[in-house]
Amino acid sequence: MSLLDRIQKDMVDAMKARDENRLSAVRMIKAALKKHEIDSMKPLDEATEMQVMNSLLKQRREAADMFRKGGREESALKEEGEIKLIESYLPAVASQEELESAVAAAISETGATSSKQMGLVMKSAQARLAGKRVDGKALSELVKQKLG
Repeated sequence: MSLLDRIQKDMVDAMKARDENRLSAVRMIKAALKKHEIDSMKPLDEATEMQVMNSLLKQRREAADMFRKGGREESALKEEGEIKLIESYLPAVASQEELESAVAAAISETGATSSKQMGLVMKSAQARLAGKRVDGKALSELVKQKLG
């Protein structure tokens, strides 16, 4: 079942359950995916779906932080609820051990010795972690640390 099909099914379930918060969040996800599909004029592949979902996650995290700084705890909690829902559609997060082994394998494969070759190592490590959700910032820090 494709991601859009799963989201459509969940949207119907939320409507039947009269769960307004969940329905709103699922509609937002579906709208973002459909917009990207229409803008690119081709069907979404899995990598593109993950890219859209990750950008939605990032937006929600930033919004929750801003609401907290502005003293709007209720709005921040709503954003965090949406984060949990979005994460339920994404693959599991790569563990620290998986990140470290992928980076070590990427460094040995590319023969990288300096931080100038960081791009090669990042690309190789991300390829090894395909199918897992990876925080690019954490991966970048780990590569810098190993090469530095």
